[in-house]
Amino acid sequence: CFRSAAEAGPYDILKLYNDNGNLINISASIQQNSSCKDFHGLDIESVDNRLQMLEKRILLEEGILPIELNELKKKVDSFKEKLESVEHLSWLGLFKEMSIGPSALPYSNLDKTAKLRRTQSEYEEVLNKFLKMGSGLTSEETLEKLRRPSFDNWQWEDAEMMFLVQQMFLDLGLVETFHIDMSTLQQFIFSVYKHYNLVPYHNFRHCFCVTQMMYGMICLSEVQHMIPPYEVLILIVAAFCHDLDHPGHNNSYQVNARKELAIRYNDISPLENHHAAVAFDILSQPHCNIFSNVKPELYKKIRAGIISLILATDMALHNELLKEFKLIIENGFDWLSEDHRKSMLKTFIKAADVSNETRPMDIAEPWLECLLQEFFNQSDLEKLEGLPTSAFMDRDKVTKSSAQIGFIKFILIPLYEAMAELFPIFEDYLLKPIKKAFDYYVEMGQKMELDKQKEQEKHSTKFSADYERQLNSEMNRKLSLEFDKRLTEEIQKKFNEERERRASTGSRGETGGSSRKSSKVNELYDKFVSEPDEIAHLSSVDVLDSLETNLTVCKQTSTDIEKTFCLNCS
Repeated sequence: CFRSAAEAGPYDILKLYNDNGNLINISASIQQNSSCKDFHGLDIESVDNRLQMLEKRILLEEGILPIELNELKKKVDSFKEKLESVEHLSWLGLFKEMSIGPSALPYSNLDKTAKLRRTQSEYEEVLNKFLKMGSGLTSEETLEKLRRPSFDNWQWEDAEMMFLVQQMFLDLGLVETFHIDMSTLQQFIFSVYKHYNLVPYHNFRHCFCVTQMMYGMICLSEVQHMIPPYEVLILIVAAFCHDLDHPGHNNSYQVNARKELAIRYNDISPLENHHAAVAFDILSQPHCNIFSNVKPELYKKIRAGIISLILATDMALHNELLKEFKLIIENGFDWLSEDHRKSMLKTFIKAADVSNETRPMDIAEPWLECLLQEFFNQSDLEKLEGLPTSAFMDRDKVTKSSAQIGFIKFILIPLYEAMAELFPIFEDYLLKPIKKAFDYYVEMGQKMELDKQKEQEKHSTKFSADYERQLNSEMNRKLSLEFDKRLTEEIQKKFNEERERRASTGSRGETGGSSRKSSKVNELYDKFVSEPDEIAHLSSVDVLDSLETNLTVCKQTSTDIEKTFCLNCS
């Protein structure tokens, strides 16, 4: 362990595996090694023997070694050679030499990390539920709620959300207009569902949320009566596919970590390009191709439109796209202009993608918690890998209020204000809830700041009180030392005076009982005078207690001495 730690870099992760190769979570409850369950490392000899047996078997059966086996043999031989001549302190050093990381190559290898997906049996269960629902119809009451931007997306299971997406296609007349086979539509919806990962925010529920908002905005604005049907299809399909296979880390991480997507798309909107590519990979499968009955020329327009809208969800393009749309609105929107409509469609998907704050707070706020969790996960990973981090993702710096105030003020309000210029109905249903959310987070921020100030004042008051107590204690200690010193000096002075008095009295020949009593006093004074160090280290109370105890013995014959000490004690 010490050797591994010596060779470990600041961002290395040490993992513990059992003898089956499974990762062990390190905790206080971990089982100790024992004679029954002792630790076994990698048995290279066993691997080599198995490889030799496999070679012999293949040579006997096939007569020649396949290329793959030759490559495997070379790797095993190379590994054996490294082990035999290893000069490292530990296995960690050897592993680091053999591993190829971002620092050794201009970009990292393809990400081999397993996707966060459900098991096959879980997918089959969801599909069966969805198909059972698929033959039914949605009640008018549910449809009416589905058309509203305030729709609550948290109460629905996965199969139910897929069924509601199917109803959107039906309600907008897309199935009938484009002759979409219902079985094909269901397979397309299910395949899209399977390609969303189990990440905190960019998951299938977010996909449904954005698609439902797109559907709600279409119904609210009645834009389906002002644009060609294929553009309505573009809006719904693009919203449904806009975050396909999202890994839970943004474009910045893809580029900085030199991930496969950044390499493939030359650092240009790698995630959005990937989402669009996955969408058309799904649509290329015959059983999922909802455009199979669309004419080739129209298909080109639909494909170009979907790609354009998905790419528009890259927040790096936000200011540019919003500026373009505002300019069109200022100069007068022309519904017959394809360019004007394209700009509007991009604005629609952008608004749907960031629409959480248009919903009631009990629906919107949990989404913020999911988003922050995904941000924090990325920031933690970036710190671990030594990559640049974004301040708005740092769990030590970000709060709910700080995350939303700027985003609402500079992104959401300008975006929805521009849309409300073209669709005034958005003012009440979308823009006002956003402004209400802004006030909510401002108030939250102010309350947090006030609580912070109170806490600081509390700590400041406690510190002042502690400091004052410490100061008083120090002063009392100094005063006590000064008092002890002066008292000791005064006692010694009285000792000397009394000793001189007794000496003169003794010279006059005092005898008898009085002399014997006086001798006790002499012993007392002689003790303190001959041992001044004993006085010095005693407190004033100790000195006085000792004097009072001893002076009682000679009280009758030493009245003057008693008075002297009582006077000094006071």
